[in-house]
Amino acid sequence: MLYDLTVPAYANGLRALSAQLEKALAWGAANNVGELQFIAARLAPDMFPLAAQVRFTCLQAVQPLARLGAAGAPALAEDAADFAGLQDQIAATLAWLDTVDAATVDADPARPVSFDLPNGMAFDMDAKSYIRDWAQPQYYFHLVAAYAVMRHMGVPLGKADYVGYMMQYLRPGTAPTT
Repeated sequence: MLYDLTVPAYANGLRALSAQLEKALAWGAANNVGELQFIAARLAPDMFPLAAQVRFTCLQAVQPLARLGAAGAPALAEDAADFAGLQDQIAATLAWLDTVDAATVDADPARPVSFDLPNGMAFDMDAKSYIRDWAQPQYYFHLVAAYAVMRHMGVPLGKADYVGYMMQYLRPGTAPTT
């Protein structure tokens, strides 16, 4: 259950983020917006820039599964300096997600999970609550923040860019014609 709520969803989001970054890079080249402008762009002065949002999205896909026992997590210690680095972080995370064992993640939804934040706050919860109340919201926060930074910079992204993976479920004959 926990595996099904995390690994496939994280992979879908990361693939969409990778495609959004490709679109941003192409749009930037056509509109004189350089990679470094994107890398440093943020929504507000107190928010992290795009490079950190991408890294945090990857980290939020990795940390919960590692806390639930998945081994061999990639190190994502630094923000990328360019789009190739952003794509490398996403690719490393996706490759690792392919190795995560469902039985390990699903072993015991009631097992305790504890973690500390850099500000000194500490949390104790069970695995199911951890995934539902912390891991999923954190992952999607950073995924949406990265999307929003690119939109803020002018990249013509839409909902289809965010949830493009949904096209695999589209009922034939129901797509708009215009």
